[in-house]
Amino acid sequence: MKNILITGGKGQLATCIKDVKTTLTAHHFIYVDVDELDITKTKEVEVFFEEHNIAFCVNCAAYTNVDRSENEKGIAERINVDGARNLAEACKKHDAKFIQISTDFVFDGKTSQPYIEENTPKPLGVYGLTKLKGELATSETLNEHFIIRTSWLYSEHGHNFCKTMLRLGKERDVLNVVSDQVGTPTYAGDLANVILKIIARDSVAYGTYHYSNEGVASWYDFAAAIFDISNIDVKVLPIRSEAYPTPAERPAFSVMDKSKIKNELEIEIPYWRDSLVTALQKIKLLKNN
Repeated sequence: MKNILITGGKGQLATCIKDVKTTLTAHHFIYVDVDELDITKTKEVEVFFEEHNIAFCVNCAAYTNVDRSENEKGIAERINVDGARNLAEACKKHDAKFIQISTDFVFDGKTSQPYIEENTPKPLGVYGLTKLKGELATSETLNEHFIIRTSWLYSEHGHNFCKTMLRLGKERDVLNVVSDQVGTPTYAGDLANVILKIIARDSVAYGTYHYSNEGVASWYDFAAAIFDISNIDVKVLPIRSEAYPTPAERPAFSVMDKSKIKNELEIEIPYWRDSLVTALQKIKLLKNN
């Protein structure tokens, strides 16, 4: 039985992996958060790998607060860069496979064509820069690795845009939502299935991949769909980014081309609104239980 290490064990992606892993009975999944394993501490990571005989590591741990990263660069660097490097080095030493989860924020969004993996990253802020450095730390340490960039991640777990909208929709009659930032919402359960497919196949199709759901939406479109599907009566008004200033600049266009991952891993990717229906059903079930 192979031991699979999932870092960021209390986050939404790791929790979604836990939800859908039932088919992989030949694997033993170990979920850790900072209390069980501090990935920023080199020795702690090394000892953990030695004690648990890790065969595969999926790094879901990250400092993801985009705005706070601007003032907390040191923390973001330690988690997003040093943590990724420590895990990659441990994987190299113990001959374990490594999946590093990254982000669309490595791009500046100043284009109108979906990003392919070979496009030159140009992050706008500290969060995107540290995630890019985490990618580089991974690729410089391990020749054979997986980097998966994703975007606008949400699920029935944790804190995310979808759950925030559901809460605000019941508290307010009118909501202003940014309409000039365009990307693709990604249901974490779908990404979890892709990760598990890589593990189940013991894949050697190493490299950098883009994964989001299919389609294109603005945050305004995303919010409107959440309320429409949930039958919540709230008026959503589109606003420009300038009307909602934030410490960190966001990419205006972060749609990613998924041709590579579809071809290399032979997967079909659901349309974002279809996956949103699934997620909202699960949110409702969790609330009622």
